[in-house]
Amino acid sequence: MLGDLCDQAKTTITGERQDAYGKPEESFELIAEYWGSYLRSVGFDNQYGFLTGIDVAHMMMLFKIARMSGQKPCKDNYVDCIGYADIAGNMVEEQ
Repeated sequence: MLGDLCDQAKTTITGERQDAYGKPEESFELIAEYWGSYLRSVGFDNQYGFLTGIDVAHMMMLFKIARMSGQKPCKDNYVDCIGYADIAGNMVEEQ
């Protein structure tokens, strides 16, 4: 049904997961700091500066796309991808 995956993604983002982990935007900013520190520690030179929470959302979408491409199809990957896109869109709006 139209919107079914979007509804599932919204429920996932704003439901128990948010209660357990907090706002995803805040979590993604922290993940960006950790990933950036790790990348610098292994010699990766990012000429564009530090990673952002939006970068994390984009990379998580790519992670899900890779799963969609290389594994047995799973509806959850699509739901998660929509969720990450929504988080990125919200972060762009806040900027």
